[in-house]
Amino acid sequence: MTAPDLPAELKAALDARLQGLSRSDAAERAALISRTYRGGGGSGAIRSEADALAYALARMPATYAAVIASLNALAEITPDFAPQNLLDVGAGPGTASWAAAEAFSSLQSFTLLDANDALRALALDLGSGSTRLRGMTYQRGEARAALADAEPADLVVASYMIGETSEAEQRALTELMWAKTRDTLLIVEPGTPAGYARIIAARAQLIESGAHVVAPCPHDGRCPLTAPDWCHFTQRLPRLRAHKQIKGAELPFEDEKFSYVALTRAPATRHPARVLAQPAVSKVEVSAKLCTPDGVIIATAPRRAKADYARARRWRWGDAVMEEG
Repeated sequence: MTAPDLPAELKAALDARLQGLSRSDAAERAALISRTYRGGGGSGAIRSEADALAYALARMPATYAAVIASLNALAEITPDFAPQNLLDVGAGPGTASWAAAEAFSSLQSFTLLDANDALRALALDLGSGSTRLRGMTYQRGEARAALADAEPADLVVASYMIGETSEAEQRALTELMWAKTRDTLLIVEPGTPAGYARIIAARAQLIESGAHVVAPCPHDGRCPLTAPDWCHFTQRLPRLRAHKQIKGAELPFEDEKFSYVALTRAPATRHPARVLAQPAVSKVEVSAKLCTPDGVIIATAPRRAKADYARARRWRWGDAVMEEG
């Protein structure tokens, strides 16, 4: 499993750009950008180099952690998957490309797409000295237009970007991303009811187009969850010093909630259940909410069944597990 903290090369590249940066100014910029995102304004508030750097410091660690967690789940189910090339849609500062490079050593080329000039410049700057992103190219343009001109890739990733498009555009964008996918498409969204709804819509659309779900779902059927419940996961990540300063945070860590779906051209050979919430552990039993090929169940492992109990105690929210465990 790849660790959720930023790789050393990326940390060093960010640190090099912090010299002379006003933390208070960066914090104000990051807060404004965050409010714009929450209001549906996308990356429109990121207009300058300082804006892009403030955004990267505030959001890159959490986005990276969520994408890594999703890629780890994908790699666990399909251990033989060795993509050669990546298409990063709505790439921003290149977060998903860095994550994919860490998760898959087989990647040789990286094509990034985004319309924001400031984020594009930062991504190219951060990746300029990287030994892993040597094959990186960054194409400027709105997602659909840029995708239309892009070459297909073994792995296509769209992280935290579908929500930046209108509902009318989302279906067409999803169709085009799948058309550019040779093997696997990964979509990651915020772990909110709205983010989950976008994931479910894309999931249903692509299954109709012949795609197969690899993760997190153990099946290609309809999602068995009903409102107000929604499928999401959490990834804990360490906060860098600058990260804490810009966010005005005291804790040395944060928990990023995210929803995701990974779909492939060929069906997965393994269909383990997925832990949908942190299991409840008592002296009597371990109780866990699992999504299985037959629907959602509450699995219990009584303490008297020592092996099962010990195994279930190790389960964590988001894990792929065998039902009989």
